[in-house]
Amino acid sequence: MAKKKVTAAQLRKLDRQLVELLNERAAAAIANGELADARGETAADQAASAIADPAVLQYAIDSNDGPLSAGVIQAVFRELLSGIRSANQPIRVAYLGPEYTYSHLAAIARFGQSAELIPVATIASVFDEVEQGHAQFGVAPIENSTDGRVADSLERLARMNGTSSAGSAEAAPIHVQICGEVPLRIHHCLLGRGARSDIRRVCSKPQALSQCRNWLATHLPGVKVEPASSTAEAASLAAAEPDTAAIGAEQAAVNHGLSVLARNIEDNAENVTRFAVIGGQAAERTGKDKTSLVFEAPHEPGALADAMAIFKRHRLNLTWIESFPIPGARGRYLFFLEFQGHPAELRVKRAITSLHKKALRLSLLGSYAEADVVG
Repeated sequence: MAKKKVTAAQLRKLDRQLVELLNERAAAAIANGELADARGETAADQAASAIADPAVLQYAIDSNDGPLSAGVIQAVFRELLSGIRSANQPIRVAYLGPEYTYSHLAAIARFGQSAELIPVATIASVFDEVEQGHAQFGVAPIENSTDGRVADSLERLARMNGTSSAGSAEAAPIHVQICGEVPLRIHHCLLGRGARSDIRRVCSKPQALSQCRNWLATHLPGVKVEPASSTAEAASLAAAEPDTAAIGAEQAAVNHGLSVLARNIEDNAENVTRFAVIGGQAAERTGKDKTSLVFEAPHEPGALADAMAIFKRHRLNLTWIESFPIPGARGRYLFFLEFQGHPAELRVKRAITSLHKKALRLSLLGSYAEADVVG
């Protein structure tokens, strides 16, 4: 049975009701953040990471039973929450720029476009911006499902919360920790001005070229492949030269006036890059959390196996482990671990205590809600 058509007047009434409800929701959120604690911080300040967290959107998605997809509902609510946060207190987020790189898209996916998104030139600068208090949050890639770890991020995580250099006139750095994650599905597109048959050169950042190497070999054999500093720089090159194509996000095509010559050219259909959200405040326990830490094991037989046995003994599921050589210390490694659980849980506390006893050094990097893949 066909549904009855709605008149233009009824549609306008629905639109007015939507605007009224959106503003009512915003006013309620701001009102809940008016009380200050002893440190002078509002509840909204303390809940900054929760407001930005995709887990906040889950109820809206679960309540959806209409024709709109979950992705559309999530996008609407993400921008609503982003606008609420910005209206109450502007939020600054540093990310590896320039605009329309995948780091930029990850920042939008987490914080929405009402946040002040600050592009910086390097991953190290993302950490610097947060540690020096210039941004409340930072977004940095830590691993890709095709290419593995992002070494620059691990290097900064390894020395996160270090002291400032001797003789520095700057204030002591903010205690930074991982307070969230953004697993972003990476869909690469071939972008250009002319026809695909005219392409003589393909540019992109090395990771994107690597993730599309089989597609390029099959569909553009013999074409010159050149690395660029970012997917955005590659798009700029493609916009300037008709025989040059770029590999990047579809959004970069819109920004640079390019056509999408081919979509989803990544070799791995499950190509996901995981971004860490760093900030100065801990994320609250949600019941579906992960904890990250870094430690150094003694350089002796069985030391690493003994450390890993701790997590089995306490029934904690490891979701990520990565070794990283300590610069200037041949044969010594740091181990990055991520496991399901939160330090507020007794078994997690006990596991960390046990690992402390076996490790030469150990640092908790943060606990945060486990996020679903977006994009």
